[in-house]
Amino acid sequence: QVQLVESGGGLVQAGGSLRLACATAGLLFSDYTMRWFRQAPGKQRELVATIRRDGHTNYGDSVKGRFTISRDNAKNTVYLQMNSLKPEDTAVYYCNALSTKISSWGQGTQVTVSS
Repeated sequence: QVQLVESGGGLVQAGGSLRLACATAGLLFSDYTMRWFRQAPGKQRELVATIRRDGHTNYGDSVKGRFTISRDNAKNTVYLQMNSLKPEDTAVYYCNALSTKISSWGQGTQVTVSS
């Protein structure tokens, strides 16, 4: 059974930083593309960052230069370092594991940025 568990969310002031983690189990982590999404109230789920099996990364335009995605295959964990946070970054952040056969989601972690 595939499990993804996010952690690291919380309340932070604008300009601050948070580091999210997504610990996985039940999958061969190194075979998966890992992604972070976010969803703010009343808005569609938005792709924030992607890291492929080969370590190649992509970012949404709204977070480029501020967020960094990384993965530790030995720990089966993907991270999202978020710097220079803005109130508009407030959302529930979800981890996603993607292969040709499976797309699995975590339960999400709330990030709230106060102005």
